[in-house]
Amino acid sequence: MHKSLYILVFLLVSQYNVQAQKTTDDVLKRLDAKSETYANIAQEIWGLAEMGYQEVKSSALLQKTLEDEGFTIKTGVAGIPTAFIAEYGSGSPVIGIMGEYDALPGLSQQAVAEKKSAGKVAGHACGHHLFGTASTAAGIATKDWLKANKMQGTIRFYGTPAEEGGSGKVYMVREGLFNDVDVALHWHPGAQNAASAGAALANKSAKFRFYGVSAHAAASPEMGRSSLDGVEAMNMMVNMMREHIPEKARIHYVITDGGKAPNVVPDFAEVYYYARHNTRGVVIEIFDRIVKAAEGAALGTGTTMDYEMIGGTHELLPNLTLQKLMHDNLSKIGGMEYTPEEKIFADKIAKSLGQDGVDSDTAKKIQPYKTEAKAFGSTDVGDVSFAVPTVGMSAATWVPGTPAHSWQAVAAGGTSIGNKGMMIAAKTLTLTAIDLFKNKQLVSEARKEFVDRRGTDFKYIPLLGERSPALDYRN
Repeated sequence: MHKSLYILVFLLVSQYNVQAQKTTDDVLKRLDAKSETYANIAQEIWGLAEMGYQEVKSSALLQKTLEDEGFTIKTGVAGIPTAFIAEYGSGSPVIGIMGEYDALPGLSQQAVAEKKSAGKVAGHACGHHLFGTASTAAGIATKDWLKANKMQGTIRFYGTPAEEGGSGKVYMVREGLFNDVDVALHWHPGAQNAASAGAALANKSAKFRFYGVSAHAAASPEMGRSSLDGVEAMNMMVNMMREHIPEKARIHYVITDGGKAPNVVPDFAEVYYYARHNTRGVVIEIFDRIVKAAEGAALGTGTTMDYEMIGGTHELLPNLTLQKLMHDNLSKIGGMEYTPEEKIFADKIAKSLGQDGVDSDTAKKIQPYKTEAKAFGSTDVGDVSFAVPTVGMSAATWVPGTPAHSWQAVAAGGTSIGNKGMMIAAKTLTLTAIDLFKNKQLVSEARKEFVDRRGTDFKYIPLLGERSPALDYRN
């Protein structure tokens, strides 16, 4: 083909593709047509399984995908090498879509229905490979609709690393990167399709490090001061403290370094703590008491102690104006049907969880809309929700009954079940973003509810303080 003719054909095809995105039905059809492309991206990130602040290749892949679609990219935002912002359009409203892509340590798993390590140090047990990819797909689909309809407004993708304990979004909020956003959208992989009001626990986490004096544990123990004794004394005091904290509070810890040999009095030991509650004020009080326990443990064992704040997140601030909109859009999209092969896989996963078999109707249904929710985990989306009206949903990317942070979640996330759920989320986010661009009154109503719930005198204070991003917290 002659070069000039080739260029003409290319321009005509490009123009046709843009014009074909004018209606929401067209946009959804286009997402279906690109589902295999997005599945390949998600599964590449699943295979990379990069942990918090180490998501170099995963972040780069999403950046390239968005840049190839005409988005302007800002990399390394908020002092985080793997954080980025991708933007298309101009003016208001500004609709943000968040995407995560970090994996969890110690959950390596193949995409099979039995526990079988993939030989890696991490795995996507929370489905963030699907999260980031679906949000990318939604951003691109919304961009196509804006362009085809010559609409004013800005669609902005936030590449948010290290959600799992690293509080990546908190640094982005602290830097003011959400200040001009009208509405922020997010979603999360799960075991059912739901878009009711969400909830999350506020959280403070830190690594407590004890320093002692090494000595031969048998020949000269009197010369030593055990840093492990300091950790264990701290843990004992905190465990006794559990009786005297609010019932809904949670405290977890893991000893990350307890010495290297029994016959050597350890001169260094470290314990990693989380404190959680559904209000940040209670979390702050509990964390301060944990610090006092650490100080007392050091005093009593003749060691010294310091600690490093690792993460800190607000609870989630709901917005029912937005939540009902997202629920209605999820209901329009609907759930998924399992193929016979997927049903066999799902039944095996269900049996590994102690169930007789899978209830595949759960993956097909949309859960009833609720205006309240009970909080179990924590997310740095909480800080975003106190900066801008925020709304989210979950999609059945896992076999019904699967808990997050399990090998079963990793396995399903590496199959077509995960890919299908991801596209349910991508479509729902897209419809919600388009509705907000079309109806500025909705944006105004969401803003009014946001201000009423947050309070007019609210001042944002990050729970992790002024520390710089904990880029090495997974090392």
